[in-house]
Order: sequence, then C-alpha cells, then structure tokens
Amino acid sequence: MRHWPRKTAFRTGICAALCSTFLAIAVNAEQSADTPQASADVLSIGGSVTEIIAALGQAHRLKARDTTSSYPPSVADLPDVGYMRALSPEGVLSVGPSLILTEEGAGPPEALDVIRAANVALVEVPDALSVAGILRKIEIVGETLGVPEHAAGLMAEVEADLVAALADAERPEGDKKRVLFVLSTQGGKINASGTGTAADALIRMAGGVNAVSDYEGYKQITDEAVGLAAPDVILMMDRGGDHGLADDELFAMPAVQLTPAAQTRSIVRMDGLLMLGFGPRTAQAVQMLNDALYAKGT
Repeated sequence: MRHWPRKTAFRTGICAALCSTFLAIAVNAEQSADTPQASADVLSIGGSVTEIIAALGQAHRLKARDTTSSYPPSVADLPDVGYMRALSPEGVLSVGPSLILTEEGAGPPEALDVIRAANVALVEVPDALSVAGILRKIEIVGETLGVPEHAAGLMAEVEADLVAALADAERPEGDKKRVLFVLSTQGGKINASGTGTAADALIRMAGGVNAVSDYEGYKQITDEAVGLAAPDVILMMDRGGDHGLADDELFAMPAVQLTPAAQTRSIVRMDGLLMLGFGPRTAQAVQMLNDALYAKGT
C-alpha cells in the first residue's frame, strides 16, 4: 500500500508528459501546415522577389538577401550576398541556402552555372512591366514556397489596387506631361530611359509620356537630344551621387537648363525600388507619381 502513491504519481507524470508531447506535436503540425519550412532556408535575390516573400507572410524563411533587397526594412539585418548582377558563387553558397529565388537578370551567367552545379534549388522569377506580369511573379513565388493560397489572396489584393490606381491616373493624350527619367549624370552627361524599361512603364501607368522614345533601354544621350526631348518633368531616384544631383546642380547642366522642366524647376524623386521594382507596391508608386505630376502642379 505504501508504494501505491508513488506509482500513482509516476503514472500521473507519464500522462502529463505524454499530453505535453502530443500538444507540442499538434501545435507544430498546425504551424507546419501554414509555413511548410519553418527554418530560414531561402536566399532572395532581387528587391521585388524579397518584397513578395514578405508580403506572403514568409519573411521568417529568409536566410539572406542581395543588395537590391531593401524592403521591408527588417531585411537589412540579413546577410547580404552582393549586387544581383555581379554575384559571386562563393558568396551565395556561403550562406547555405536550400532554395534560391531570384529575379530574372541575376548573374553573371557563369556564377549561376556554378550555383546550379552545387545542387541548390534555384527558381528564376520572370521580370514584369505590367499588371499581369506582377501577378505572375506573385504566383510563382507563392507556388515555390508552398503557399499558393496566400499567393491567391495577395494577387487579388494587388490587382484591385493596380486597377484602381491606373483608373485614377488616366488622362486625355493632350494633357499628359512629358517625363524624362534620368538614371545618372555621370561625367556631366544624362543617362536616360528609353522604351522597354521599368521607368518607361511606370511613367505611362502614371498618366505621363516618356520624353524619350527613339531607343530601348538606358543610354547616355547628347545635350541636343535632351533639348529635343523637351521634358516637362524630370524623374529621378532619391539617392545621392551620380543618381541624384541637387536640384540647383541638375538644372544648371547645359543639357537641362533650357528644358521646360528647368524653367518650372519640376523634378520628382522617388525611392528606386518602389518606382522600378514592379512588385506588390507598384499601385502605390503609380499613385505617388501621378499625384506628383498633376495634383501638386509640377
């Protein structure tokens, strides 16, 4: 009889331990169903891809990022493997990812070949310059991370925001302002966006006209070409150096000083990733640029 209390206590302890174990298993199973890989295992290369991962509620899976990934601000604490177009295989592999999600255009190609040869899963997300392209990017990232339901919800939200922003930005052709996107002013020369770029697409979405349309991509142009472009507004990224001269310096440049934009000192500066990333925040970028071009009278 004296041993029964001890046996009872022992059995009670076992039951409590088993219940705790089963509860922990159930909680872990529920968490795993929502987040297929709870540990940080993903290297994200490309600012918009990183934004999409975070918008899908999967930021906890990020193990590292590239230099262009600056949003949300919390990703700044992650290891940085370098600029997406100048990757080092050693730097990428040193963070030990089990999955790499990268925007189209990462490289150089030889670096990606080495990374693939290391048997690390690598998924390339196509570039996008349209509503459909942005939605496809979200879909691919969601499918790759195993959260297609999250992706479907985000796609619906982003599409609705974009449709509304584009509708608000519509203007008659004759009322549209001519916008010159200046990528840099290195060496006192204007490097401007032609057609087929993210800047060109955003300008058009926001109800403007790209002032330069006789070439594709980004190109250094002559002072005469800037004058002929006759921009009403100059658009730039809001960072310093060659990418963001002070207003007085910019408008004093011979190529710029005789343009309509210089006469009215009309310049719009925006965050580079927000403006050119074509990710979940593009509707915000469209609205901001449209407001800057028209509502504020620039």
